[in-house]
Amino acid sequence: MIECTHGGGFMKVAVLLSGGLDSSTCLALAVKEHGAENVLALNIQYGQKHQRELKSAEEISRHYGVTYKLLDLSQVFADCQCSLMQHSQEEIVHKSYAEQLKDLGGSGTVSTYVPFRNGLMLSAAAACAQGLGASEVWYGAHRDDAAGRAYPDCTPEFAAAMNTAIFEGTGREIRLRTPFMDMNKADIVKTGLELGVPYELTWSCYEGGAKPCGRCGTCIDRQEAFRRNGARDPLEAPERI
Repeated sequence: MIECTHGGGFMKVAVLLSGGLDSSTCLALAVKEHGAENVLALNIQYGQKHQRELKSAEEISRHYGVTYKLLDLSQVFADCQCSLMQHSQEEIVHKSYAEQLKDLGGSGTVSTYVPFRNGLMLSAAAACAQGLGASEVWYGAHRDDAAGRAYPDCTPEFAAAMNTAIFEGTGREIRLRTPFMDMNKADIVKTGLELGVPYELTWSCYEGGAKPCGRCGTCIDRQEAFRRNGARDPLEAPERI
């Protein structure tokens, strides 16, 4: 399934947009640099437990007035038992990533790592981007996700290898850009606050309830990133501050 809800024509940049904090800030940066008319927001359904992020991605795309596409790649991950998957019986771990890495002896993939998800998504993004005449694919990988190889498809080594694959595989027409690779989540929030990103439209929680759980790894890291900037997460309940 491919759904294009608005926009069209030739693009300069394709941005992987999950609807979360990092990718939304990445989209805002791309719009600032290239203009909304030159940006494609690519959202991907991969069989995740909840649809809350998908809704956020569409709302953020509409906010910025960019072309939006939704791809369904869920069949590729049909055998994945990661706790994020709709068909998985595993519970979401309610610990920070630092605590999870400590449990793993300092290094290793966390339970919410979906095998090679970013590799597949970036490949799909490159194909869409080339069809629309774009020259770059952006994604919001950052230093915190790469730490301890918790998410190996967010590491600098992975990004460099994918950049080479995309560049060569598209006839040297498209490059991969990772503007946050040397930044942590607090740095990204700082950038987003300066850009005026509507963080109230974003969604990070792995539980997908009516409100963020505040206890999963991504909720904990998100809240800490706002605190380090002396700001309040618009999605955080007052009693959790």
